[in-house]
Amino acid sequence: MIGYTMIGTNNLPRALRFYDPLMAGMGLDQCWRDEQSTSWGRRADENCPRFFVGYPFDGGAATIGNGVMTAFRFDDAGIIDRLYELAMKNGGSDEGAPGWRPQYGEGFYGAYVRDPDGNKLAFVCYDAKQPG
Repeated sequence: MIGYTMIGTNNLPRALRFYDPLMAGMGLDQCWRDEQSTSWGRRADENCPRFFVGYPFDGGAATIGNGVMTAFRFDDAGIIDRLYELAMKNGGSDEGAPGWRPQYGEGFYGAYVRDPDGNKLAFVCYDAKQPG
């Protein structure tokens, strides 16, 4: 259903310092890059939705939408901890440390961060196994 997601930045080099290691940690390839934007996905799979970050097309400042968030889903809760740490290490800010969110479902494990421009991201697993 989703072809691609694009979020805005006001500083593409800074955004790349944040997103390049994060996307590599998700196993995604850089699929496109020019002076205006960059995308990640699976280069060999055109059906895999792409994630873009770039300057707004109209030349204006990138702004943040209240209530807007991109969530990346995983089958293993362990990767969520690693991605959260990568985000924090590369200029992100905390919006909710990795942990169980039983209000969203028995196996829901997630973490929430903001990129250096303030865009909100979530890393989630819907059916994580509780320890013990």
